[in-house]
Amino acid sequence: MLTEEISRKILIHALENALKFNGKANPKAVLGKILADNPQLKNEIESLMKSINEITSLVNSMSLEKQREEFVKLTGGEISKIKRKEGKQLPPLPNADKYSKIIMRLAPYPSGPLHIGNLRMVILNDEYVKRYKGELYLVYDDTIGSEEKEILPEAYDYIKEGLDWLNVKVDKIFYKSDRLQIFYDWCRRLLSEGKAYVCTCNAEVWRQQYKLKKAECPCRSKTITENLDKWDKMLNGFYSEGEAAVRLKTSMSDPDPALRDHVIMRISDKLHPRVGGKYRVWPLLEFSWAIDDYLLNITHILRGKDLIKEDRVEEIIWSLLGVPKREFIHYGRIRFQGLSLSKSKSAKYVKEGKYMGWRDPRTWSLQSLQARGFKPEAIREAILDLGLSLADIEYSPEILYSFNRRIIDPLVNRLFYVENPVRLEITGLETTELKGEPPNHPDFPERGRRNITLSVENNSASVLISRSDAEKLTVGEKIRLKDLVNVQITSKGEISQARYLSKSIEEAREEGIKKIIQWVPVHSNIKVEVIMPNGGISRGLAEYEASKLKVEDIVQFERFGFIRVDEIERENHTVRIKAFYSHS
Repeated sequence: MLTEEISRKILIHALENALKFNGKANPKAVLGKILADNPQLKNEIESLMKSINEITSLVNSMSLEKQREEFVKLTGGEISKIKRKEGKQLPPLPNADKYSKIIMRLAPYPSGPLHIGNLRMVILNDEYVKRYKGELYLVYDDTIGSEEKEILPEAYDYIKEGLDWLNVKVDKIFYKSDRLQIFYDWCRRLLSEGKAYVCTCNAEVWRQQYKLKKAECPCRSKTITENLDKWDKMLNGFYSEGEAAVRLKTSMSDPDPALRDHVIMRISDKLHPRVGGKYRVWPLLEFSWAIDDYLLNITHILRGKDLIKEDRVEEIIWSLLGVPKREFIHYGRIRFQGLSLSKSKSAKYVKEGKYMGWRDPRTWSLQSLQARGFKPEAIREAILDLGLSLADIEYSPEILYSFNRRIIDPLVNRLFYVENPVRLEITGLETTELKGEPPNHPDFPERGRRNITLSVENNSASVLISRSDAEKLTVGEKIRLKDLVNVQITSKGEISQARYLSKSIEEAREEGIKKIIQWVPVHSNIKVEVIMPNGGISRGLAEYEASKLKVEDIVQFERFGFIRVDEIERENHTVRIKAFYSHS
């Protein structure tokens, strides 16, 4: 029979393990912890494992919020100090000892700010460079190579701002649009060596007649002199857009149709936001990557496994040029549940005014995460918790919320807030004032309590509650106004009424009262607008203590969620707050 103290330790370890791993404790991990502290229990392994399974099952049935509450109650510990499992550390870089210095790169296309879908690429690169004391380059992939994506001039700054906020140190910055002559020189070299050719076939004809049939295009047999002449004509404007392109001489029998005489240069008449119309011939990304990864001495290229085809194109180019290959590392795809992460769609809606700029939470940009009060260290921890795996992941934003909650929950105080408020009149009071004393934080009594006083006239006082709470009330129902009084509803309407029953939470329990709702005073309150994750706005009132908040402050509106203060308007003794909703 296990002692009560051992059962308590099992519960603590199970809660801690669950909080490390998004609400799911591992019985074997708990067993290891218990045996490490109590080796004599190896003789009772059967009964010990039975208790562990029962307790972890109970813990895993709890919500994350309940797990946090129980852990703090049992230990008094801060959730923010729970560390990530050591086994989740990133594996070593392959062949790292071959290089005198590790150099890696981020290569974002500046069609908008970095968003949640870019986080794995950014943070894994940064972590590896820091581990190996290497360098990280920011290489803006601003070539005109896509018909679907537009380069946004403001995206350059947005990308760098996002990296700075994530505490990602960039050692050097490069712009592909500054390096066109370099790509021209290397393209000319491939043409001069007979390893590429200028194709003047119609793209669709080429696809149908040659690519799909694995047949060689007639342009492929042109002489080096003819190809160089056509190349000069491409550069000098002889050909129009779509009339000529440079293709690698790979193999028309390659099993992957995408690799058959792959295009590396094509013509575009689009104006570029940095260089205007200075250039008409632009490299495709794979060609520019291959050249720059070599010239910039990039040692390791980290990218999603959906870009493995691009690896092969780079390797083909390196082989044709006779330059050393680099190391590739891949990770699996992440699908974010319920999120649309199209930068082109977000850019369209921002431009049309449907979104409130790139800080709109529906963009899921780093700017929007910052506006919502996410902590960079929480984001980093959440991404590193995924490790480096080729497995595809379906990722819920709730997991990211849980990491952020661990950090901010112990740090921020609580306030009352009611959305779309309506009046509730309390009758039957035999006092001159009614006082609520809610704690600033339920787990840290040393932070004190707030004092919210209501005046009582003719044995009645009024509070404001949310309309949604008011609509759910029923006549005769007993409820508790949080940290104030227990009442019984006597009438419903635009102004509802309730009869005073008792004061304490203990009396509420004796009465069997389970419903507890938020309230604020009728007169001493603060107007608040909260921008929600779906772009909607919650309008309501907060208790007067909210007037002490400052821009950038994060606070939890009880039974509503965490919010970050974005703007405060103060005029004629009136305070208005605009905030972003973080998460529950």
